Amino acid sequence: MKSELSVNFNNSFAALSKDFYVKMHPEAMPDLKLIKFNEPLSDLLGLPSKQLLEQSGIDFLGGKKILNNQEPLAQVYAGHQFGNFVPQLGDGRAMLLGEVIGKDGTRCDIQLKGSGKTPFSRMGDGRSGLGPVLREYIVSEAMFTLGIPTTRALAALFTGETVVREFPVPGAILARVAKSHLRIGTFEYFARRGQANKVKELADYVIDRHYSDIKKGPKKYCMLLEKVIRNQAFLIAKWMSVGFIHGVMNTDNMTLSGETIDFGPCAFMDHFDFDRVYSSIDLQGRYKFSNQPYIAVWNLTRLAESLLPLIDEDQATAIKEAENLLEIFLPLFTDHWINLIGKKLAIKEPKTHDKALIENLFKNMQTGNSDFTLTFRNLRNLLKKSQESKWFSLFSNPKNPELQNWSKIWKNRIELNDSTKAAITQRINNNNPAIIPRNHLIEQCISSSLKGDLSRFHRLIKALELPFTDQAEFYDLTKPPEENEIVYQTFCGT
Repeated sequence: MKSELSVNFNNSFAALSKDFYVKMHPEAMPDLKLIKFNEPLSDLLGLPSKQLLEQSGIDFLGGKKILNNQEPLAQVYAGHQFGNFVPQLGDGRAMLLGEVIGKDGTRCDIQLKGSGKTPFSRMGDGRSGLGPVLREYIVSEAMFTLGIPTTRALAALFTGETVVREFPVPGAILARVAKSHLRIGTFEYFARRGQANKVKELADYVIDRHYSDIKKGPKKYCMLLEKVIRNQAFLIAKWMSVGFIHGVMNTDNMTLSGETIDFGPCAFMDHFDFDRVYSSIDLQGRYKFSNQPYIAVWNLTRLAESLLPLIDEDQATAIKEAENLLEIFLPLFTDHWINLIGKKLAIKEPKTHDKALIENLFKNMQTGNSDFTLTFRNLRNLLKKSQESKWFSLFSNPKNPELQNWSKIWKNRIELNDSTKAAITQRINNNNPAIIPRNHLIEQCISSSLKGDLSRFHRLIKALELPFTDQAEFYDLTKPPEENEIVYQTFCGT
């Protein structure tokens, strides 16, 4: 006899004032079928994984079956989109099913994307096509295995519906997990309405949920801003260390927890370019690769503005304190950047003076049009005279004197590590992925899936479980795109 499905929900956001959300159920989809279930994540969350593979569990994952202890809701928030303020956004095609406390003690949201209309849908249908769901599953789980703070994918499901975008496509839902879905835009929503009491309620909630160590501090709201700044400086440096471009860094897509959220027009760079833009809606290059740290500061400034009444009663004092905190972002980011790229270069303990070595490499990558991922992964070829040409061949100008000189300087720097070639090779392997979810691979997965073939999707997911390991069976997935496979633009999934 099958036992009744039980999930130990522990909902805290639903205890906030009703202005923060609308309680409602997801739309019941006609025929939910599982595409992919993330059993390791489910187990970490303490969920009944075996039951979730049964139809009643699948119906729960897709929002069709609501348990007695659930309080599903759609969150409200505002946001600056491409620099323009939109006073009300909110979960237009998402729904918070509830919160669970995982085996590691971390409170996590379980949220659906593509679960139907909400009061915040703004004329949209609240649905999602199959492509955006597969994209987010692939990229968010890749971010996790690459060691980057991120929301994660618990499950992808067919809804049994057809949705119309450019053309009719299968409808799908993503069940997503996050430490929370609170955004800078959540603060903006109440601050722009002059509701300082709600800003305080939200700030206290964020502190209690994510930064409880500052709860009793005398300047806890200053400390909250500093915590978020520090987390974001690390996050952006981690993104860029693998050539990731978010593509839509609006304030409603920057979390208070420091996790990556929203995988619409995001992309991993193939050939390096400081000014690379993939997002089809970023017409001015606002969110190009090299601009991401500066946009982070811009977004964090909007958070600081929202918190000013809490930082100090005197506005001039509050502004000064906020400005002092915002000024730490770029130095912090730079320190993380030097450390991360230094380690990618197999430097045991990167120092500030390594910045010149790093900058010269990127300059050579730009002029030589080299592949971001392979340039770093194949540095190990420079350790053997017979293999050196393989690394130089990644550049369009392999005999460039500046490039040749850089390799000599790098070797001299590596010698200071006092390490064996085997240890250096291991350090390169540990810090540079062999495989990333390249844009053309994602597009191939989506294209095949729309024809009913999910094998590419499942194969890529499997390969990305061990991105730092050379896997002979997935060697074809490590190659850059052929000329006819290059993806020049990525698209938002709404």
